[in-house]
Amino acid sequence: MLKGNRLHPSIIIRRETPADYRSVETLTREAFWNHYGPGCDEHYLAHILRDSDDFIADLDCVAEIDGKIVGNIMYTKSRIALDSGGDLPILTFGPLSVLPAYQKQGVGCALVRHTLTLAQTLGYTAVIILGDPAYYSRLGFQPAKAFGIAAKSNIYLASLQAYELKPGALQGASGHFHESPAYHMDSKASEAFDKTFPAKEKLTGTPSQQRFAEVVSMKKPRQTP
Repeated sequence: MLKGNRLHPSIIIRRETPADYRSVETLTREAFWNHYGPGCDEHYLAHILRDSDDFIADLDCVAEIDGKIVGNIMYTKSRIALDSGGDLPILTFGPLSVLPAYQKQGVGCALVRHTLTLAQTLGYTAVIILGDPAYYSRLGFQPAKAFGIAAKSNIYLASLQAYELKPGALQGASGHFHESPAYHMDSKASEAFDKTFPAKEKLTGTPSQQRFAEVVSMKKPRQTP
């Protein structure tokens, strides 16, 4: 069962359309600018994900408040390379973006809850993401380590969070998480794309960057079976 309250009545969630693309890229840039490091490239990721074979358009949703797009979530196909052999198809979402002025108002949670429910109805069985466990645990996510799932570097990461859309979907699914190659971006292409937006100052040492470094440090080598 999904944790949390129902959607706030002022938030409307719908599918993204081509007319939304630039607005979504702009809000994604605003949401992530200086968040993990100086500047960001998540807006470029949003730009290129739509053309990926792994992109799932049915789960690409925006959140509106009073007719303004304030948030977005995108999903791709991913997989677990099982210790027992073969792959288990799963989902990954990201970027999950909310305009700074609308953060901490339930928009991100609403997008996640809505699309997890939608993914269930579409027959998907599990989701694994990279994110802050302090945030995603409130939405019912668990450490992937609880299922024996590590990063492909054979490291258990605190940021690697799992959610079963179908009860028991990740039982016996120990192995390594592999995200879509679409997430492996060309830094020069990202920089060129960013120049199509108004210039913004790049900063270091922000509280969110410090938290990101803290979460990244939470890792443990996995003992190979």
